[in-house]
Amino acid sequence: MTGPVVVGIDGSPASMAAAWWAAHEAARRHLPVLLLHSWTSQPLDVTVPQEALSKQQYGGRVLQRAEAELRHRHGDLTVNTELVSTPAAQALLDLGAGADLLVLGSSGHGAVAGFLLGSISLHVLGLARCPTVTVRADDPAVEAGWDRPAAPDRDEVVVGVRAAGPAADPLLEFAFTTARAEHSRLRAVRALPLSSLLTHPRALSGEEADGGYETDERARLAAALAPWREKFPDVPVVGHVARGSAAQVLLSASAHSRLTVVGRRHHPSRLAWKLGPVAHGVLHHVPCPVAVVPHD
Repeated sequence: MTGPVVVGIDGSPASMAAAWWAAHEAARRHLPVLLLHSWTSQPLDVTVPQEALSKQQYGGRVLQRAEAELRHRHGDLTVNTELVSTPAAQALLDLGAGADLLVLGSSGHGAVAGFLLGSISLHVLGLARCPTVTVRADDPAVEAGWDRPAAPDRDEVVVGVRAAGPAADPLLEFAFTTARAEHSRLRAVRALPLSSLLTHPRALSGEEADGGYETDERARLAAALAPWREKFPDVPVVGHVARGSAAQVLLSASAHSRLTVVGRRHHPSRLAWKLGPVAHGVLHHVPCPVAVVPHD
């Protein structure tokens, strides 16, 4: 991994929370940070004169303040800035082609979090070529400062594993790499749909009462994790198999997570993008930062 950690900055508290998280992660991974501001995509709740020059000056001040804050928190961190006229979503996607990670701010969480993320964030989450992390401004860990040790109850990286195979490799590589950098335990989660109680041949048998079906799924998950355990022997790993919708199971498993990782299929065109229901559900309700990792 050699690309920078790119974070979109617009002057809002949410974007500064994203910058703090990005700086912490970049320092852990020994990568530079690139602060990006699009002066044509400034937030509606920031009062700025409409003249283009004033907007550019405002953007320059936003970048200067953010750069000074990150250098104060992380003295050895390489911080670069870029002020662009390109619309924010397009600029983030362009830079994401060569980035190690994109980081975006979210205003909060709850039933309307999809709206709080905003159209720019959703567009980037749906099309970025690299992993993209959303960070909530109201996350207590962000407010405390990411340069402090993790709280005892936020000591896991959670990753949703829908099925074994090549499609899961980008998610697992990102999750294991992050867990190792954060000195955290990794929890790999596999959700068993409730419909399996009716459709699986063993679901209603006497074996199911002894957990036969779940035992099979645990074995499959363990087999998928085996090569990654060997590659990252210093990362403690927990296999987590439970019944329910994938979003519900991930939400429950993320109670002690410092980061939750979900997948999203690559899209060949920027004209069409879509986040699946699991990613939407996690982004809506999981209180910790969420990483969306593209895969084939």
